[in-house]
Amino acid sequence: MIKQKIALDSNILSYAEGINDPDRQRLAHACIAQLDFAKVAIPIQALGELYRVLVRKGGYTSSLAREIVMQWRDLSQVLETTETAFQAAMNLAVEHHFQIWDAIILAVCAESGCTCLLSEDMQAGFVWRGVEIINPLTATGMERLQALLR
Repeated sequence: MIKQKIALDSNILSYAEGINDPDRQRLAHACIAQLDFAKVAIPIQALGELYRVLVRKGGYTSSLAREIVMQWRDLSQVLETTETAFQAAMNLAVEHHFQIWDAIILAVCAESGCTCLLSEDMQAGFVWRGVEIINPLTATGMERLQALLR
């Protein structure tokens, strides 16, 4: 049972939808299958990125991409971007050299009380304002996630 709020980044969602290779899809499904979606959050930024990836990289129609994004939205708590999160993201980008869009996602997670963000393409192990970035597609990341779920 999840004791903390866990956030999902767009790459985990994209892989779960079959974008990229079957191995990543399998790993994303294994990760997601462990989660109690009553305590899962997805930043609105990640949902927007998922839509873009599904249409541009996946070749999905815009209607199908919208349907998929809305299904993810309905499964979880959606985290909105606030002005204070945006300001924190700017500082995070400057001080820790994050890409601005990743910084916004991390800042929104911190502002919303998430304890971890599952992401493949951010700095695994990095902790900022109480949010730990975990790459669940690696053995080490999956072990860390499983420890949190106990």
